[in-house]
Amino acid sequence: MSMATADQANPKHNIQGSRQAYYEKIKGYNLAPLWEVLRGLVTPEPKSQMQPALWKFAQVEKYMLEAGDVITAEEAERRVLVLENPGDPGKSKITNSLFAGIQLIMPGEIAEAHQHTASAIRFVLKGEGAYTAVEGEKSSMEHGDFIITANWAPHDHGNPGSEPVMWLDVLDMHIVNHFQASFANHFDEKMQNVNHEDGDSFERFATGVLPDGMPAVTNRSPVINYPYRKMKPILDRLKKTGDIDKRHGARVRYANPINGGPVLPTMGAHLALLPKGFKGEPYRSTDGTVFCVAEGSGVTVIDGQPFEWGGNDVFVAPPWKRYTHEVTGSGDAVLFSISDRPAQESLGIWREGQ
Repeated sequence: MSMATADQANPKHNIQGSRQAYYEKIKGYNLAPLWEVLRGLVTPEPKSQMQPALWKFAQVEKYMLEAGDVITAEEAERRVLVLENPGDPGKSKITNSLFAGIQLIMPGEIAEAHQHTASAIRFVLKGEGAYTAVEGEKSSMEHGDFIITANWAPHDHGNPGSEPVMWLDVLDMHIVNHFQASFANHFDEKMQNVNHEDGDSFERFATGVLPDGMPAVTNRSPVINYPYRKMKPILDRLKKTGDIDKRHGARVRYANPINGGPVLPTMGAHLALLPKGFKGEPYRSTDGTVFCVAEGSGVTVIDGQPFEWGGNDVFVAPPWKRYTHEVTGSGDAVLFSISDRPAQESLGIWREGQ
């Protein structure tokens, strides 16, 4: 039987052959058939290659201190160990949109001043005596402090103290890089000039009054540091009055005091107290969320997989993966969390569910 006769006898084979020839033809003109890829582009529910994961601080701390012997802050520019999601290794991603890492600064070191398009936050894990300087304010770093470095804000870090200091860094660099809009700049001076005392921005903007003439609307918080010693009592008050969400515990949202919006246009953060014995109800949302343990111990089940956590541990819940928190220790627990929820909300695509 000839090839032509075979094709006539098998019309489906003939159609497939014709389609493939057509696809090859248009490929040379940088065209592609949407009907062949549509199901992968428009899915019934969110799909992510990211996986739930947990990093135990006890182990990370050992590796961080080893890094202090291996490379100086000056050589590294920023001595950071990247928290890489196992679902997408080698991409420096903890979620599809966010970078996260643990940074170390040793006594006597300076992480020199620079600025970049990506916004950054710090959540202080361990150690005392270090500072971060942002836009002219030199802020001391204490356990649980939430420090903001907004888009293009000059910043540097230093440790005039006597012990190593470590903190969690989270940046929106993968959002910036998605738009291919990354810029960075280094300064001739290692340290920026500071003209605002420690805590100035919090006292100036976050105490119920504002400097006269301050713009009514801004897309980022003017506060540099939300100190843990001022945030924790608010959680305690919520617990005392019974304002406890069945999924999240007694939770507050770090807010821009100018308009009540998120602290950054791309990233938003919460601090939650989970009372002793707390067993949370299931929750999921489209923002992949990075958690850091400020106090206590417990277990979070993410997509059916349990992750036991304790002080300063970091774990991640990928987008639209159901999770529940449970406190297993002898006291309350406090969880810090950060995600790209503000970016999703501004686009009208954020969703939550059980």
